[in-house]
Amino acid sequence: MDLYEHQARQLFEEYGVLVPRAEVTDSSRQARVIARGLGGRVVVKAQVKTGGRGKAGGVKLAADPAAAELTARQMLAMDIKGHPVRSVMVAEPVDIDREFYVSYVLDRAAGRFLAIASAEGGMDIEEVAATRPEAVARIPIDPAQGVTSAKAAEIAEAAGLPAQTVDVLVRLWEVLVREDALLVEVNPLVRTRQGRVMALDGKVTVDGNARFRQARWGADEAGHADPLEAAAAAKGLTYVKLDGEVGVIGNGAGLVMSTLDVVAGCGARPANFLDIGGGASARTMADGLSVILSDPAVKSVLVNVFGGITACDAVADGIVRALDDVRLTRPLVVRLDGNNAARGRAILEERAHPLVQQVTTMDGAARRAAELATTA
Repeated sequence: MDLYEHQARQLFEEYGVLVPRAEVTDSSRQARVIARGLGGRVVVKAQVKTGGRGKAGGVKLAADPAAAELTARQMLAMDIKGHPVRSVMVAEPVDIDREFYVSYVLDRAAGRFLAIASAEGGMDIEEVAATRPEAVARIPIDPAQGVTSAKAAEIAEAAGLPAQTVDVLVRLWEVLVREDALLVEVNPLVRTRQGRVMALDGKVTVDGNARFRQARWGADEAGHADPLEAAAAAKGLTYVKLDGEVGVIGNGAGLVMSTLDVVAGCGARPANFLDIGGGASARTMADGLSVILSDPAVKSVLVNVFGGITACDAVADGIVRALDDVRLTRPLVVRLDGNNAARGRAILEERAHPLVQQVTTMDGAARRAAELATTA
């Protein structure tokens, strides 16, 4: 369960992390009033649950209250990576001396948490991590020990962060533990020219299994979820929207995750995570295809199924029946393997839909889906 920036900011403030003064509104006229109360010159930030807002025009400096109103009006009409902007945060500007990056994230494979930090925060942190990985420190954290002042000092030293960040690192760990979070990220964490350390932006992902303890976010979450994720949830599908062009359907979370990696390795980006689980009925396939094809970014769809309890012929039958319910407008690549795979392939061959292609290996199917997406 991802929180909006203003919600993450609220948590930081509750735990003693300094943040700039700010208010949230869904009214451009109210943005003018807020800006006036903050001194006139403000930063207007679109509130959406996706990254890259700054590069998409979702974070802008407004010189005065009139400019804040105009900027807010423009943002409230925006759609950022499929996320409609329903509210904006109007914040006081900060005189920045240096920008840093810090986060805590659950490392499921290792069964522990990981602190990731860098002395080079900001919008280009992904590029820094890709081109100069040595500039990003990764420090494992034993959940039983947590982040003490000594551990925070170790993280700060490894990342080249100033001593003033040690207390902030401890407080951010408290946010993660006490709020049932899987991710706590601040980018950028800044030192101002006055020497204060402040969180200018934040991302917090709360464990969905802890919703009963984190009920205060529930109403907002229901009203503002990504529309495709909301549609999928209404159909009982396990779906996560991603920023790519290859729609992915698979049976089993492990297989779907592997498929995402293979698609990325073929030079394309997966558009979603969709696990149909053990039941690939015609209704499930139709619902899954309907959601994926509703994403305008999708250029091709890859169905990767390994037949086990649900045999491949049942999956193929579900695909065929789904094609009668859903108008297929983009190429669909299908890879069937395992129980009754030959029979499943025969069913699809007999249907002979012009936009459906079969490939027998996962690598080959991912490669074909990537080709179709990048040449569309």
